[in-house]
Formats: sequence, C-alpha cells, structure tokens
Amino acid sequence: MQNSARSSKVTVSADGRGLVSRAGAVLLWETLRVTGLGRGLSAALEPWRAPRAVHDPGKIITDLAAALALGGDCLADIAVLREQPALAGPVASDPVVSRLVKTLAADEPAALAAIRAARAAARERAWALAGGAAPGGDGGPVIIDLDATIVIAHSEKEQACPTWKKTFGHHPMTAWADHGQDGNGEPLALVLRAGNAGSNTAADHIEAAGLALAQLPRHLRRKVLVRADSGGGTHEFLTWLTAKSRRLHYSVGMTITEPVAEAIGKVPAEAWTPAYDGDGQVREGAWVADITGLLDLDSWPAGMRVIVRKERPHPGAQLRLTDVDGHRFTCFATDAEKGQLAVLELRHRRRARCEDRIRCAKDTGLRNLPLKSFAQNQLWCEIVALACELLAWTQMLALTGDARRWEPKRLRLRLFSVAGRIVRGSRRLRLRLAQNWPWATGITAAIARLQAIPSG
Repeated sequence: MQNSARSSKVTVSADGRGLVSRAGAVLLWETLRVTGLGRGLSAALEPWRAPRAVHDPGKIITDLAAALALGGDCLADIAVLREQPALAGPVASDPVVSRLVKTLAADEPAALAAIRAARAAARERAWALAGGAAPGGDGGPVIIDLDATIVIAHSEKEQACPTWKKTFGHHPMTAWADHGQDGNGEPLALVLRAGNAGSNTAADHIEAAGLALAQLPRHLRRKVLVRADSGGGTHEFLTWLTAKSRRLHYSVGMTITEPVAEAIGKVPAEAWTPAYDGDGQVREGAWVADITGLLDLDSWPAGMRVIVRKERPHPGAQLRLTDVDGHRFTCFATDAEKGQLAVLELRHRRRARCEDRIRCAKDTGLRNLPLKSFAQNQLWCEIVALACELLAWTQMLALTGDARRWEPKRLRLRLFSVAGRIVRGSRRLRLRLAQNWPWATGITAAIARLQAIPSG
C-alpha cells in the first residue's frame, strides 16, 4: 500500500500581508454593536478616563472580554487583537491595560456598579432583539440558577484559602440565566468569595440572587424561578425569596435530615410515581413522591412543598448513608402549586445545566484568576461575565440550529479561528474568508443577520 500522507517539505515565512487570523471574531464586534454594550461601557467608564488619555476605558474592557471569548486567560492575551487593527480597532498596550485595571480596582464598588449597569442595559437590548429565543420570551418564567464553584490558585493571592474540597483557591458564587434546551445560558452574577466560604451561606446566595435580579429587564423581574442545590435550602434564603416585595418562585434542593428520612420511610408504595428522564419520558428505576404532609414545615415559608426522588444508583456508584434498600434519595423544596410531580422534579434536575455553564466559563477565563489583589480578581470575574455574555448573545442573535448550543471550544474551533484576507477597494473594507472552510457559509450568514440589525 502506498502511503498517501504529505511528504513534501513546507517552507514557512512570516511575510504575508492582508491576512488575519480569528477572522470569525467579527461576530463578536457585531454583537457589541447591535447590543450597545461597547457604547454603554464607554459611557459608564468615562469617569475613570485619565486626562488626555488616548484609549477609551470602555473599549479596553470590551477588548479584554473579546480576548477571553477567543480563548485568552490573562491580560496579556489582548495582544491577539492588537495586531489586527483593521478589525479590532486601536488596542491599548499592556501597561495601559494594567494601569486601567488597577485604577478600576482601587474604586471597586463604583466601577463594578458602572460595568453592571452597562451589562444590564445591553442585556435588555439583546433579549428584546432575540424575541422568543430569549429567556422569558415564550411567556414562561426567567430561570435563574445559583451555584458555587472552586477556582484553584497556584500562587499566593488575596483571600485564597484552603477550600472544603481540600484544594487551595477561591470559592465564587455564580448566577446564570438558563436559555433552555435550545440554547446555552449567560451569567448574571459572578461574586468572588474567599476559598473558605461556605456552600450554604445564605447571605452569599442572597447577594448573588439580588445581583442577578438587577440584571434582568424590569418587566421580567416578577416572573422568575430561582433554582439552587441543597446549599440554597436554608430558612433565611427561602424567606428572602418569598418576601412580598419580591414574590419569586423557587425550586431548591434540600438536605435529607433525620425527619426527612423518617418521612420517606412512611411513604406508601402506591404513592411513588415514575420519574422522567431528560427527554420527558418515563425513566425505568426512578420514582417521585410528595412528602409535604409527612413533615413539620411550620418554620418554613407558607406554601412550601417537599418532593423526593428515589432511584437505583448507577452500576458502580458508591452508596451513601442516606441510601436505603439499595435506593438513592434526593429531595427538593418548591412553591409550585400545580404540575405533575415528575415534571416538577425534571424541572429542578435541569438545574444541573448551570454546571455546564460554569465549566464553559472556566474555558473563558474563570479557570485561573491571574491577578493578586481580591478587588482586581473580582474585576476579572466581571470581564469573564462580559466574555460569556458576548458568546451567548452572539449565539442567540446570529446562530441557528445546533450552533446555538455549541460550547466555547467548538465556537472557537469552527467559527472564530477561520483565516481571512482583508481587501481594500472603492473606499470599502472587505474580509474574504477561506473558501474551503467547512463553516464559512454559516459564518457569513450569521454576520449578515447581525449587520441587518441597527446599532444599539
């Protein structure tokens, strides 16, 4: 058999002109334009612009967010944009970027408030443009998922501590808007915390939920479902959610305490109904039951229900102390008055999608906090949120089909990494993508959709 692999030697030289890598990043610039995020950040951060400064602070922050969306993980990765001024415009030098980060971190509360206000305004514009594809656009509730995650530190950073997982780093609390099965999700809040922060600290859940609500368009803040794991199953947090001034709906995991375990043991066999799998079909070996009437819930918010799920552990799974007769039990609390138990339980279990969002955020700059001070790293988390929102809004406004569910790694490989050539003529700038690139047609169609939308 003859070897068909390439055998000729390739001569490489760095003398190409008019070529750009990551030409697909034009999608990000167009998303910045149509949502008004770029202009909003420029206006919000104007007070921190030094006299006679050449570079706009808002443009620097959006450039950092774009660099993270393209795969960067530190301030210096803004260099991937600096050498492509035809597409990215003028990009600040590394010293200028570092000075701005220090300046904003020195005035952290005001700077974060300004950035978050710009994010909220751009989100309202993006969701209005997306229509039914946006959270709450179909008339249903906006779903906010809360979860904490560990960010490991490999060097001494302010408030980096040993974590409950016996690692070393920080323990941020996050809040995400779920886009449902046809999309991904977007961050509403990334609250940096010390590494020794608890998983069930009610004050941190309340802070993250409050910041998340402030990011929503005002007309949607009364139609919200908050989901959390058992870390959110505390009296204080549920009391805050159900306050008359908010009236939020909730679906929150609960720890199986001794009274709960006793109540589960009293459930008659005929009370268990089949549970559903992720596709809404009956799942073999899993059941759900309502144990509200078997518990003393006087100290909990009125109208609270407790639903328990029973299933056979997967082969090879390690049994827990709460497993009885070879079955694993989990339970959650909800204020839902109507709905089949299996449907409510499936809705709660879909909260696990936010773990995918956290994993994607770690691929977009959250895996490592590159700065030393706590305030600077909180600002970094805000830039990570901007990067994740750019990706989510690009998918929501410009992409269709399966591409709306692609994760950042796939977006970078298939869309953003395409090579192109810049051609100037007739007072126009033209970007010609590689003709044989498999997704070139999809990229051009997506850009055309965005370019048809007026600037925000």
